[in-house]
Formats: sequence, structure tokens, C-alpha cells
Amino acid sequence: MNKTLTIELPVDGLPSPAELPAHFAEEARFLLALKLFEQGRISSGKAGRLCDMRRVEFLLAASRAGVPVVDLQGDELTKEFS
Repeated sequence: MNKTLTIELPVDGLPSPAELPAHFAEEARFLLALKLFEQGRISSGKAGRLCDMRRVEFLLAASRAGVPVVDLQGDELTKEFS
């Protein structure tokens, strides 16, 4: 069973209808997934499922959107590039 969540948004808070992209719901799902992933609240796999993308496809889109997709620090970073 596929569960869904409906979010109500005030229309006057959105861009004018002329400015809305044809696939606004898809864009909104991607932006939500992107932000949750960026904050570390969901994995890249879950983010991809949220916006109906494969994990690698989501990671490539996230990178194009300027969101780092790898978070290596300290010893991990040194080890990766040694």
C-alpha cells in the first residue's frame, strides 16, 4: 500500500500561475527531497524515492543544484585522497 501526504499551500504564497512551471508538483517534491537530504535527515536513496528518481539520478541532480553529495571529514578525507 502506497501512502501519500498532502500539503496545503496558500496560493497567494506561490509564484503567479504564469510563472509556475508545468511540473510544479515534481519540482516541489525534488526541492523538499533535496533540502531533507542536505540537512542529513534522509538518505540519498529515500530522497530519490521521494521525488521518483533513482539514487544515482538524485545524486547527480543534487550536485547540479549545488548540494554536496559527499560529506567526508578529517581522517576520512585524508584516507580518500591518499
